[in-house]
Amino acid sequence: MEQFIIGKKLYNNKVNFPQPRCLPGDEQGIPQPFIVVGDEAFALHTNLLRPFPGKSLNDKRRIFNYRLSRARQNIECSFSILYNKWRVFHSTLLVDPNFGVAITKAACVLHNFVRRRDGYNTEDAQICNMENITRRNGVGNSTSNAKDVRKYFVNYFNNPAYELSWQNRVI
Repeated sequence: MEQFIIGKKLYNNKVNFPQPRCLPGDEQGIPQPFIVVGDEAFALHTNLLRPFPGKSLNDKRRIFNYRLSRARQNIECSFSILYNKWRVFHSTLLVDPNFGVAITKAACVLHNFVRRRDGYNTEDAQICNMENITRRNGVGNSTSNAKDVRKYFVNYFNNPAYELSWQNRVI
C-alpha cells in the first residue's frame, strides 16, 4: 500500500480523516480514529487496522481477526459487485479523485435503484461467498498508538454489549 498515493498519505498522516468519534453504542468510551481495514500484508497504523498474525491466538484476538475479516470481506464483495455490474470499473479511473468519488457514489445509487426495481440478484451472491474468510500471514512494526487503537477494537468486539450473538461459535 505504501507504493500507492493513498498509502503514502496514510502512513505520513496526510489523509484528511474526520475527527475521532466514539464507536456505536460506546458513547461514554474513548473517541477512536476513523480506520481503513487491511489484511496482514499491511503495516498496522493508527488509521489502518490489520489482523493479529499467527495461529496461536487467544479467543479475544481470534474474534477480533474474525470481525475484521468479515468487514474486509464485505468491502471486497461490494467492490466485486460494482466491478461486475458497471464497466467503468474495469479499468483505472483516470479522473480527478473527487470525480472518481462521484462516479463510485453514482454507481452505488444506480445499483440500489436496480436492486429495488428488479429485486435481489442471485449473481451477486455467487460473486461473494461470505463463508470463505482467508487468513494471510505477514509481519510489520507499528506504533504504540496504533496498537492501542487495535486493543480498543479487540475489547469492543469482545464486549457482550457489542458482540455478535454467534461470533464465539465461528472461531
